[in-house]
Amino acid sequence: MTVLRARELYRFYRVGDEETLALRGVSLAVPAGKLLTVAGPSGSGKSTLLACLAGLDEPDGGSVYVLETRISHRPENERSALRARHIGTLFQSANLLEHLTVRRNLELVQRIARARGRPSVDALLDAVGLTRRSGARPSELSGGESVRAGLAVALANNPDVLVADEPTGELDGTTEAEVLRLIRDQADRGTAVVLASHSAAVAAMADEVIQLKDGQRQT
Repeated sequence: MTVLRARELYRFYRVGDEETLALRGVSLAVPAGKLLTVAGPSGSGKSTLLACLAGLDEPDGGSVYVLETRISHRPENERSALRARHIGTLFQSANLLEHLTVRRNLELVQRIARARGRPSVDALLDAVGLTRRSGARPSELSGGESVRAGLAVALANNPDVLVADEPTGELDGTTEAEVLRLIRDQADRGTAVVLASHSAAVAAMADEVIQLKDGQRQT
């Protein structure tokens, strides 16, 4: 079953008289349980593509569907509701609220999502190895702990889709392997996963790797 589908996505940015075409007709389909990696040089459109797939940005052309429901070209409140029910996101800007502890961040996501079959907060903390750090605030976490806490937040709504932008970019090899194992396990449980990454380890773990260059998917 195809969980995430993008059809002919275009995204333009204009600064003054200059226009940048960030995405040029990108299409993809991700079935349940598949881990797809989006690779390409900096400025190729990877982050823009992931933001459109997650409903965090609107494409100027084309559409995005999650479980055959269109998430693109809707009011922000409708996109937010669909995202809360179906999509987990992990971006470099982080998805943790600084004034809340790790546990409270997880509890907040679960109250908003009200997703069926969601894991307990204790189970999430145990899965990412942060049971003893549940009372810490984001600023008190190490880089690896912060990524693992962000991943737990992304999985708190038991998402059908996980979208992550360079989730291991700042991690050492050992911590990267731990985080990738957690992501691979999530895919194996049926989540459609899309990662943008330069990492060879991420590419090696993926079921499929697609390349972007100048906003276009390479064949």
